[in-house]
Amino acid sequence: MFGIALSLKVQDFKYIIKKPMPFIIGIVSQFLIFPFLSYLLTILFKPIPSMALGMILVASCPGGNISNFITFLAKGNVALSVSMTALSTILAIFFTPINFTFWGSLNPETLKLLKELHLNPLEMLGNIFLLLGLPLILGLWISHNYPKFANKFTNFIKYFSLIFFGVFVLSALYINFDYFIKYIKYIFLLVFIQNFLAFFIGYFTSKMFHLPEKDVRAIAIEVGIQNSGLGLILIFNFFDGLGGMALIAAWWGIWHIIAGLSLAYYWSKIKPIKQ
Repeated sequence: MFGIALSLKVQDFKYIIKKPMPFIIGIVSQFLIFPFLSYLLTILFKPIPSMALGMILVASCPGGNISNFITFLAKGNVALSVSMTALSTILAIFFTPINFTFWGSLNPETLKLLKELHLNPLEMLGNIFLLLGLPLILGLWISHNYPKFANKFTNFIKYFSLIFFGVFVLSALYINFDYFIKYIKYIFLLVFIQNFLAFFIGYFTSKMFHLPEKDVRAIAIEVGIQNSGLGLILIFNFFDGLGGMALIAAWWGIWHIIAGLSLAYYWSKIKPIKQ
């Protein structure tokens, strides 16, 4: 989050004011439609409660910072992607705990698990503010007041954070390796369907409102690339690394990059935008 904030400029937020419609469509797709449909998936497929809760948590997270890079590869609107990442990160401070507790409480099986774990939504909100809000505010302050420092260290911090994220994901898989091998086909299927649904929602909701193709691609990628790293941190903080939840979030962290890069290749090489 700090790495993202260092690369943000005031213009990124002005872009939201100038062209609000793509942001409204993107935010509604990400924080309203996608969590709702993810909840329906847990009802339809009836995974074990911990996996269902993991699916709901991932769907409640904001867009991941790698979405900006994938949007660039897909020839999408990078300015829109960067601004959406910033906006969704800010909104996630409130929307993530609200969505997670609301949809998690509607499923009888996940509700039992939430009661057993004694989840405090206000405590989660405070933790999310520390994880998202604080580094975002600090990074924006440094990028505005010390632009030379920000430009010099942005790439280093981004690469470092991506490496750290990779280690974090692999550690989560390693800790639950036996569990992962036992349920790998089921986890793969659940994540594949949910991730496909995320890209689908972002793309076709934007298409319905006749947005330019570059905007459509940016929104689709933003909804399809979730900040599963945030999900993992919350899982280890609040749920003691609960196996089913951790495996869903960890596999999401790997799969959404594979799916996003594949989609970017298709859009840039096979189906380029007509000028």
